[in-house]
Amino acid sequence: MSEEFDNPVYYDDDADASHIDSKTVAVLGYGSQGHAHALNLHESGVDVVVGLREDSSSRSAAEAEGLRVETPADAASEADLVSVLVPDTVQPAVYEEIAPELDAGDTLQFAHGFNIHYGQIEPSEDVNVTMVAPKSPGHLVRRNYENDEGTPGLLAVYQDATGDAHDVGLAYAQAIGCTRAGVVETTFREETETDLFGEQAVLCGGVTSLVKHGYETLVDAGYSPEMAYFECLNELKLIVDLMYEGGLGEMWDSVSDTAEYGGLTRGDVVVDDHAREQMEQVLEGVQDGTFAREWISENQAGRPSYKQLRHAEKNHDIEEVGEELRGLFAWGEESDEEQPAETPADD
Repeated sequence: MSEEFDNPVYYDDDADASHIDSKTVAVLGYGSQGHAHALNLHESGVDVVVGLREDSSSRSAAEAEGLRVETPADAASEADLVSVLVPDTVQPAVYEEIAPELDAGDTLQFAHGFNIHYGQIEPSEDVNVTMVAPKSPGHLVRRNYENDEGTPGLLAVYQDATGDAHDVGLAYAQAIGCTRAGVVETTFREETETDLFGEQAVLCGGVTSLVKHGYETLVDAGYSPEMAYFECLNELKLIVDLMYEGGLGEMWDSVSDTAEYGGLTRGDVVVDDHAREQMEQVLEGVQDGTFAREWISENQAGRPSYKQLRHAEKNHDIEEVGEELRGLFAWGEESDEEQPAETPADD
């Protein structure tokens, strides 16, 4: 265990496979994370059963990989550890289906804390409740494992009924390859709230809004849509890759002096103290449950606002321009011909 960080970090030597190698693990769902967890566990020697609906389109894919497939309830019935890897929005219904099949001492595991943290799922007190969350899309979790590499992950224990829930979770993390890279200990609250905030304020919400506003500013000023797309969206990947590989310092060291000076002197003009205040409001909405209640209600109502917003986003001018320009790149042609390895976790 590393003590260099604020939160403990665990590696292969910290995990004890005996806490899982004699157990049957049910993986519910065979989407992005589900297929990676199931296959990695299976190849680590763990007895795995995949839980899918009778009409699931993923059944044939799982069976083709040599995995046993049962209904979620049947899979949970024979399992000692149930890994719930279906989307957040369907987890409560799936839990109601499998709850009668959970025995005292079983482990109920998640890859995201939303439904536990916000009380949509309330497990009985006699089962462990843990989280193992790889910090990567499922297809990379799988690819890294196959290449004898690791994917960093998170580990949290919400409820320890047996006294060894932490060890069970860590053994699971080892079996899917996360301890090869390092597993950071956290809590359901911390993981859920930071994850939602990051998605809304920066990764999915903040960045896309910044890109669109930049694009619109240039186009409205008379510049061509093509130039606006290149400067405000296409080149974003180059900057993000530099930050990913070496932090902000690596990025500043890699761009021109002109770009660095312009960014250092003008960046805070655009994303200013007002933006920070708005971010704090977004965080407050995550912390007090406002966003969770809104999202739950939105789903119960059939997602009317979600559908409207999604339609508007897909029909923004930047999408039409981008579709044409991406065809100029070799990778753009390849992406049109090939489907990505990752599939939505829709089962």
